[in-house]
Amino acid sequence: MEPTKEQAKEQASADSSWRTNEASANSSWRTSIVQADEASIRYRGYDIVALMRQASFTEVIFLLHRGRMPSVGERALLDAILVACADHGSGAPSCAAARLAASGNRQSESAAVAAGILTIGNEHGGAGALTMALIEHAAPKMRSGELTAQAAAEAAVADAQQRKVRLPGLGHRVHHKDPRVEVLFSLAAQHQLAGVGIEFMRALEAAVATQIKPLPMNIDGALAAVLFDMGFPPQAGRLLFLVARVAGLTAEVAEEYTRERPMRIRIPVTYDGEPPRELN
Repeated sequence: MEPTKEQAKEQASADSSWRTNEASANSSWRTSIVQADEASIRYRGYDIVALMRQASFTEVIFLLHRGRMPSVGERALLDAILVACADHGSGAPSCAAARLAASGNRQSESAAVAAGILTIGNEHGGAGALTMALIEHAAPKMRSGELTAQAAAEAAVADAQQRKVRLPGLGHRVHHKDPRVEVLFSLAAQHQLAGVGIEFMRALEAAVATQIKPLPMNIDGALAAVLFDMGFPPQAGRLLFLVARVAGLTAEVAEEYTRERPMRIRIPVTYDGEPPRELN
């Protein structure tokens, strides 16, 4: 039976409403991190007013990334990681880039800080993610007992030699022994959070010293081990370094603005191109 005009009109209206709702649902962003409305702001379900009064910034960083509040030990370790990575002197690539941008651009602090952030990658500040991926590859066989930490480390060294790639988390251009490593590892042991991540990295350091040459573990290797043992995914090795380094970059940019003249950074350049020549 054919629908009446009224029924057809109602059906068309319902279809239009359904399509609108579906389009709205498909085009909306989904997030489980922050809910903000006229009455409140909540981080992972916690009211921001309560967090402001009762939580530390480190605890909130952990909450945003992990979806829960940290234990006392987790908070202490993440706090130590953030302190360890906040700055490493004006000559570090991220700090040098930020100060160079601040020297030439006196109108945008954000541009200078962003310039510093953009230098962070696998070679500077981002090796923690690569190291965590290395640990993640070895961890299942270590946990199952298929491989000891020493065997897993030796396999990683052999694989790197075969592929002719550098192992992340080891060696430092400034420190013969990075003073930050043992602080993190001792805190992990103190709070009973040390696991296969730290075990693997200690074995890797020893295996590299035997099979290649002594290369002391650096902060990237240490934070990777600790973050892995705390249950963070590999991506966190880079992201949390970024969180920490922003603190140092803002201080570096502020000092460049207040203590130095604009355009004061001059980089020595040696020209090795064509000698003077004439157009024919």
